[in-house]
Amino acid sequence: MRRLARLTVTLLFSATVARAQSVSLDAASIQQLAAAMDAGTITSERLVALRLARIDAYDDEGPRINAVLARTPRALEQARALDRERKATGKRSLLHGIPVVLNDNYDTHDLPTTGGSVLLEGSLPPDDAFLVKKLRDAGAVIIAKVNLSEFASGGAFSSLGGQTLNPHDLLRSPSGSSGGTGAAIAAVFATLGLGTDTGGSIRGPSTVNGIVGLKPTHGLLSRDGIIPKVRASALPVTFSDRIPRSPGW
Repeated sequence: MRRLARLTVTLLFSATVARAQSVSLDAASIQQLAAAMDAGTITSERLVALRLARIDAYDDEGPRINAVLARTPRALEQARALDRERKATGKRSLLHGIPVVLNDNYDTHDLPTTGGSVLLEGSLPPDDAFLVKKLRDAGAVIIAKVNLSEFASGGAFSSLGGQTLNPHDLLRSPSGSSGGTGAAIAAVFATLGLGTDTGGSIRGPSTVNGIVGLKPTHGLLSRDGIIPKVRASALPVTFSDRIPRSPGW
């Protein structure tokens, strides 16, 4: 198994007085990474490159966690542009330049949105989901779409992506339906990941992958552009196009 060296950076942040702390990039928080980018200790381009290298080492090769369905081709280019913007006008938010992965039931205009199903393979939405647009507006870098149970219907297995493995124990499940997101964050493919939860699909992956998950109250966040959980009995007979969006989603 090809290993990546653990890197540390000096992260500068302030409480009442600015001080320095050495923190592993594997464990650094969004606030710490934002402070390090403000201080010039690391760039978004470098951070995104390291996350993509981890995907190479642990998803495409090595243990083959099988969490990633698609990568953003221009992620490094986007990170470089955000680095230039930070220098010129400052950061947009704490998420400026932070790498993010998305469950593949969030619409993205530049990557297919499939719900993990071969029936929607290559289906490209016309625009971003509301929450994805908010992330981009805040300066986040969407680096990949990750596996989930097909149409968010069960464990971390789909007809398009196959079985995702638990990074802590390859013989155990990462749980579902947002198992790809849970596994990707546990394997440090990104600093932040978005999943979806109908009946435990964030809480389960958070628990078994040893990460922090947050399930907001239904109705507080828009569900626009998100493929919801679909029961097998509710599936249409044919899929001539992607599942249509209704204003209530």
